[in-house]
Amino acid sequence: MVTTRAGRAPALTATERATALERLMPGYPAPRHWRRVPATGQHYVDLGSGEPVLFLHGNPSWSYAWRKLLDRLSPHARCLAPDLPGFGLSRHLRPAAGVADPYQVQLEHLDLLHRHLVRDEGLPERGWTLVLHDWGGPLGVAWALRNPGVVARLVVCNTVAFPWPGGFRLPFYLRWIRDHPRVAGVVHLTNGFARTAVRAGVHRPLPVAERRAYLRPVARRAERRAVTDAVRAIPRDVTDPVWRLLEPPGADAGPTALPLLIGWGMRDPVFTPDVLEEWVRRCPHADVHRFLEAGHFVMEDAAAELGDRVRDFLRGTR
Repeated sequence: MVTTRAGRAPALTATERATALERLMPGYPAPRHWRRVPATGQHYVDLGSGEPVLFLHGNPSWSYAWRKLLDRLSPHARCLAPDLPGFGLSRHLRPAAGVADPYQVQLEHLDLLHRHLVRDEGLPERGWTLVLHDWGGPLGVAWALRNPGVVARLVVCNTVAFPWPGGFRLPFYLRWIRDHPRVAGVVHLTNGFARTAVRAGVHRPLPVAERRAYLRPVARRAERRAVTDAVRAIPRDVTDPVWRLLEPPGADAGPTALPLLIGWGMRDPVFTPDVLEEWVRRCPHADVHRFLEAGHFVMEDAAAELGDRVRDFLRGTR
């Protein structure tokens, strides 16, 4: 590298910075597609044109998980993929005393994101599609309930939006993190949850560079608080107050009665086929696609097939 007389490397040009970022985050949309919500600093990706499609990731991932679907769907829709507060390139939340309940904070940030996109970016107030994965499922459905009429259709991928079906049991390692503060502390210190997820969450191993990209935002201990808090906020049983966020008012069927596509990785060790069958029981109108060779990150293992299904779903429900 060429250096100045003082021994410092010269400042990188915008093109050089973009190239460096692309090496660090292979496949992720270029910085020209990056945006921030002025009120919160929440980071999101914005690319394509047409009807708005909002992608909500889970834990411990971030908008990087959607890169393959964004590439496949942006020619057909306005694709918006935020990093939830505390995740990815969004500002990291300060540690809170005790066990954090992050749901309300996340819902408020989604309100601010939607307001910004409508008021400042000219997007329509209604007619949105939500693509939901993992923790993004209950958040997206709860947000649709508190903003009636905004969401027109749903795509759900290995997630839940109702109390766990009878007989379901979380894997022991999630129960340990959720229920034992000392275990959660060790996992937080070692980054064990995120490191395990990027390996166990896929059926086809990710390239090393992509695993590193997933983990880059949580490389430092101070940046992992949201990851740990989200695990500790996993609801336990039907009495958990989080489920009340997902209850439609009165006799309303709620957002799950909307046009619904389900794309499910059948090799998911957490969101098992039993959870999928509960979706099918509750939403018999759903267009269901089971991907037999896909794990929890179905958007990684079955990106092309899932992207094509979502594209056709968007076309068929306009």
